[in-house]
Amino acid sequence: MFAVALAALVQAQAAPVFVPANTGYLTPKAESLEFDIAGPVKGTLGLADRLTWYGDFAKAGSLSVVVQGTLTAGDRYELSVGGVRRQATAEAAKLTFGEVRFKQTGYVPVQLRLLKGSGVATFTGLNLSGTATEGVRFNLKERRNAASVHFRYPQADGKNVTAFYNEIRVSAVPTASYYMACGFARGYFGIQVNDEKERRVIFSIWDSGDEAVSRDKVADVDRVTLIAKGNGVFSGDFGNEGTGGHSHLKFNWREKDVHRFLVTAKPEGTYTSYAGYYYFNNLRKWGLISAWKAPKDGQYLRGLYSFNENFWGSNGQKMRKAKFGPGWIRTEDGTWEELTEARFSHDPTGKEDRKDYGASVAGSGFELWNGGFRRGTAEYGQAFTRRKTRGLPDELKNFRY
Repeated sequence: MFAVALAALVQAQAAPVFVPANTGYLTPKAESLEFDIAGPVKGTLGLADRLTWYGDFAKAGSLSVVVQGTLTAGDRYELSVGGVRRQATAEAAKLTFGEVRFKQTGYVPVQLRLLKGSGVATFTGLNLSGTATEGVRFNLKERRNAASVHFRYPQADGKNVTAFYNEIRVSAVPTASYYMACGFARGYFGIQVNDEKERRVIFSIWDSGDEAVSRDKVADVDRVTLIAKGNGVFSGDFGNEGTGGHSHLKFNWREKDVHRFLVTAKPEGTYTSYAGYYYFNNLRKWGLISAWKAPKDGQYLRGLYSFNENFWGSNGQKMRKAKFGPGWIRTEDGTWEELTEARFSHDPTGKEDRKDYGASVAGSGFELWNGGFRRGTAEYGQAFTRRKTRGLPDELKNFRY
């Protein structure tokens, strides 16, 4: 009888969990500490700083937290887990907090702050134990970016698509965000938040071939070439995600506006010419961002999609959110058709490391969000269908091919 009870007790005890320090997020200034790729977080934690890790807790219960590292003995810290607070004085190699009991499940912040002392420290990680660690999931990788999330738009077989139109309405704009409206097999087109002062409109086309990193290694026969670009547009090379021709316009677009994008394709033998146009609301007219000649192609637009991307991880805890659509395609005979179906997907980070993302139908478009450490609302491959609109947007009617 005693042996059975002991076995049940051992089975009920959850295994300890180690969370590397470099998977956390520092606020208010994300770069004030050094986040080492090997795991440690180094520097001086200020009194206003908050170092936070996010765990997806399957069950509530008790949690004991030991912060490991090289610490300044005598410094005083506070730990908050789901709003429940404990204090501890640092020893040379650890901070030991008493047991915390909390009732929440889902994403719960585990937050550390300095109360008194120098704050000079190297944090290596958190040792977690207690009943609440059963089934808990943290992102344990140094990549702190939110998962990239996509909508893919099915196309009927046999249709030659010469133009792809889409709209974006952005409702969350942290830095290091890219909202891509018109993606296709050879390129992508959207708006980006580079930092607190700079925003861009970006249109890029991939080279042919298999080189993924350096454009210097791409033969001339595989390189896309610039045909034309708009006033003030920068053009150049890109690499490290495939290679190709890049263009961007520094433009202070506003999140409350409707942003309109149009990509055209013109096959010419073994080449295809692609052009990206952005509608300037302040001028009430379309403007060319750039046009490129793509070798080893000769096809129409295909593989249509949109996405949200968090391209730098230091603020990967923040939510990105945008509504896409209504989207339209123009076929070779000049007929316009609405894109009323979309299928949700995510990058490999979204498989296990970060599941805070979602998608839904939003009126005449599709809403897409990632980050924010809240429970997901969509599954990989999930299909969505929106209602049709009353007709082609006026801005698109006025476009001249």
